[in-house]
Amino acid sequence: MDTVDLLLHPVRLRVVHALAGGQVLTTSQLCARMPEVSKVTMYRHVALLTEAGFLEVAAEQRVRGAVERHYRLHQDRPVVDIDAAAAMSLDDHRRGFAAAMAVLIAEFNAYLDRDDADPVADAVSYRQGTLWLSPDELAEMNHKLLAILGPLLANQPEPGRAPYLLSRILFPSEQTPSDEDRPG
Repeated sequence: MDTVDLLLHPVRLRVVHALAGGQVLTTSQLCARMPEVSKVTMYRHVALLTEAGFLEVAAEQRVRGAVERHYRLHQDRPVVDIDAAAAMSLDDHRRGFAAAMAVLIAEFNAYLDRDDADPVADAVSYRQGTLWLSPDELAEMNHKLLAILGPLLANQPEPGRAPYLLSRILFPSEQTPSDEDRPG
């Protein structure tokens, strides 16, 4: 299974998100985070991600006669880079977007189901807005976002830090007439 096909599944994508930022979790802990996913299904997806090089075993310990594995994201895991994205069909992009939205909805619902959920205090945001950008302005915005977010992506868990899921969705919202085509 190639990288794109492997990641275009909501459960596998949620596992990757759950292990982001240096998290180390067992399959049982992943099941607790995603109670709507059966244990058998979770074990199957963790096995697929491990076989494909996305996950690695960080530690093992015996628990009541069974070996419990603690997983983390593999440092040199495959990625969907610009070349892989360019090779994706339009249907692949549709499936990828649907998987990403399914993960986002599931993670948001899991947050709201927590006893301590407080969207206002936690600065939860799900606003949308339209930006009118030239190709150069779009490139500059992307460069500035990477400059801001890049160092923050290296943050590790520590007291006082909470994990936040940031999902940037960017696409042209409509086909607009060029300046020459506008009545004038």
